Amino acid sequence: MSTGNAILVINAGSSSLKFSVFREKPGGDVAVAINGQISGIGTEPKFEAKDTSRRVLADKAWGAGEKSDRTALLSYLLDWVEEHLEGAKLIAAGHRVVHGGSKYSHPVLLTPEVLAELDALIPLAPLHQPHNLAAIRALAEAHPELPQVACFDTAFHRGQPWQSQTFALPRAMTEEGVRRYGFHGLSYEYIARRLPEVAPELADAHVVVCHLGSGASMCAIKAGKSIDSTMGFTAVDGLPMGTRTGRLDPGVLIYLMRAKGMGADELEKLLYNKSGLLGVSGVSNDMRVLLESAEPHAAEAVELFCHSVAKETGALAASMGGLDAIVFTAGIGERSAPVRARVAKKLAWLGVHLDPDANDANEAKISAPDSRIPVWVIPTDEERMIAQHTVEVMEQR
Repeated sequence: MSTGNAILVINAGSSSLKFSVFREKPGGDVAVAINGQISGIGTEPKFEAKDTSRRVLADKAWGAGEKSDRTALLSYLLDWVEEHLEGAKLIAAGHRVVHGGSKYSHPVLLTPEVLAELDALIPLAPLHQPHNLAAIRALAEAHPELPQVACFDTAFHRGQPWQSQTFALPRAMTEEGVRRYGFHGLSYEYIARRLPEVAPELADAHVVVCHLGSGASMCAIKAGKSIDSTMGFTAVDGLPMGTRTGRLDPGVLIYLMRAKGMGADELEKLLYNKSGLLGVSGVSNDMRVLLESAEPHAAEAVELFCHSVAKETGALAASMGGLDAIVFTAGIGERSAPVRARVAKKLAWLGVHLDPDANDANEAKISAPDSRIPVWVIPTDEERMIAQHTVEVMEQR
C-alpha cells in the first residue's frame, strides 16, 4: 500500500466480521488494498487476509477460549492492519450499520450519544444491529483514538415519497417509527452512482435494481434517488430470501399464535431462519444447489423466487411511473444466468429480451438488441461505498 490515507471498513455479524482496507485516491475516490475476515468469533476464531491479487497475507487460527473476546480480536485486527499500511495513515474505521431509523439519512461520526440512539433501534433489526454496535464498541475500547463512522443500510431510502414509507396504520404508530424503512441502501446507492458511468443515458432514468442474494430486495430508482423498495419495516419483507419468508399476510402470524401457540421468539426463527428458499424447497437456501437439484420442491422454490422478482418489477415500475432499465446485482443477480433468464422471460410482455450468450457470460449488458428495456448486470460494492462515505465524513470534521 502506498503512502496516503487509509480507511478500515467493517461489516460485523454475530460470529464473523468481514473487513477491507481502502486507500484514498485523489479526488476523494478510494481503492481497495486488502480484504479479509475474522470467523468463529466466540468459539475458535480464525483470521484471514488477502490482497487484491488474492495473495494470502494472513491465515491465523486460535483454539477454543483464545482471543474469544471481540475487543481482543479487533485489537489484533487493527494492529495487523497498521503493520501492513506501508507508510499510509489509518484515519478512520467505517462500519455498516443496518438501521439508522428515521433520523439518520446520512453517514455520521460515532459518539456515545449516537450509539445510544442506535441502541434504541435494536428492536427494529434484532438480528443485525446488536452485532454492528458490538463491533463499534469493541473497536472503541481497543483503540479509542480512532474515529469511527456509521454508514446506514436505511439511509438511501429516507428521501422516498411519504406514501412509499407509510403503512395504513393509525398515525400515532407511524409517528412512533412504525414505517417502511427499506434496506440494502448502501448497495443501491453504489449502483445509483455507478450506473451513469456504465450507461450515461440512464443517469436520469427510471430503473429497477434487483439486489438478489441470500438477502434479497429490489428498489425503484429515478434519477439516482430511491422512490420505493420491497423491504419495509424490517429486512424480512418483500422477496422470499435464502431463509426469510419475504412478504407475508400478517393474518398468518395471528393464526400461528392462536392455533399453534407460537410466541415471538418462535415466530422470529420461523420468519428469519426456517423459511424462504430453504423452507419451500426443504433442500437448501443456496440458489446454486436448488438449480442443480432434481427435487421438485427445489424447482418450486426457484419458480417462487423468480415469480416474486418479476411481480415486484411491475409494482416498482408503477410506483415511479415508468421503466427504462433493469439492473441485476449481488450474488444471485451477478452470477446466476438461469435466474436472470427466468425473470426476463416473465417480463417479456414488457418487451424484455435477453441475449442468451451475453447472459451466460455474465456480461455487463445482457439484453438483446431488440429489447425495449435494457438489462444490465452491475456488481455492487457496499464496502467501497462505506469507505467513500467515511472519507467524506472525515473531510467535513
